[in-house]
Amino acid sequence: MRIATLTSGGDCPGLNAVIRGIVRTAATHGHTVVGFEDGWEGLLEDRRVQLYDDEHIDRILLRGGTILGTGRLHPRDFMAGIDRVKDNLRDAEIDALIPIGGEGTLKGARFLHDNGVPVVGVPKTIDNDVNGTDYTFGFDTAVAVATDAIDRLHTTAESHDRVMIVEVMGRHAGWIALHAGMAGGAHDILIPEFPFDIDDVEKRMARRFQMGEKYGIIVLAEGALPKKGSFHTKDREVDEFGHEKFQDICGELRKELENRLDIDVRSTVLGHIQRGGTPTAFDRVLATRFAVNATQAAMNGDFGKVVALKGENIELIDFESAVGELKVVPESRYCTATSLFG
Repeated sequence: MRIATLTSGGDCPGLNAVIRGIVRTAATHGHTVVGFEDGWEGLLEDRRVQLYDDEHIDRILLRGGTILGTGRLHPRDFMAGIDRVKDNLRDAEIDALIPIGGEGTLKGARFLHDNGVPVVGVPKTIDNDVNGTDYTFGFDTAVAVATDAIDRLHTTAESHDRVMIVEVMGRHAGWIALHAGMAGGAHDILIPEFPFDIDDVEKRMARRFQMGEKYGIIVLAEGALPKKGSFHTKDREVDEFGHEKFQDICGELRKELENRLDIDVRSTVLGHIQRGGTPTAFDRVLATRFAVNATQAAMNGDFGKVVALKGENIELIDFESAVGELKVVPESRYCTATSLFG
């Protein structure tokens, strides 16, 4: 059997662990693996490399990023190239494709499955917003990085009597902000699922100083927005993929709070450092388990499925369960955090 794999969308700690797991599992059963470079674009352009079960593959477990490269391709261009995709897979004698990516990648995988391509999907995203799986690899690493940053900001904020705003990733789902904020002892957490009232944020920070505290920490997801009429923000533009371009909500919130509180307010945007570097042990293990189970599904001919973590077990779910809607923070989970704000 000849299996192909690719990584698409944003990079993520743990991608190399998946590639390693696919190659080693396939090799154990006498099968070979081909990697397509730079995501769907590499598949369209037939840019492929043979992946061998050697020392190089063994060591990539420790590395962040992806040895295959990644990228984004407009769905219109991808769908228009379906015949080229099928020709390239046929020419490479591919029996199964295992694409690794987030919601957009999995939608592309579903499209291929609907058009007769044997596919098994592996979900990945640091945002943890893929439906049907309890966690995605990359999330734990991102939370660990963000928590470490918050830990460090506590001491400098207290030393200077400041409010510090920490912006973390999370366009439509606030899982990183929620977990890192709780783990780091933040005094407020603002996420996309629940528009915030600037008056409430102001009161919570002011109350800390009134009670004798010397500083405050606010964790802000990049996609968070104030309630309508709370305070004015720039209108968001839309990119060629239909995704909103975020317009520095962190800077806007900093200016508004500084004007209201008459306290020094500083902001820190963590950005892509959350996506880079060595994956945590949890992410390495989860990525490897996803890889082994996806490869076994491919070898068993169980196509049209996505691997998912359910409790302690890895299960196979259909594409609709994975991409039907985003997994966002429910109100009950957010209320657990807000009860700590005082």
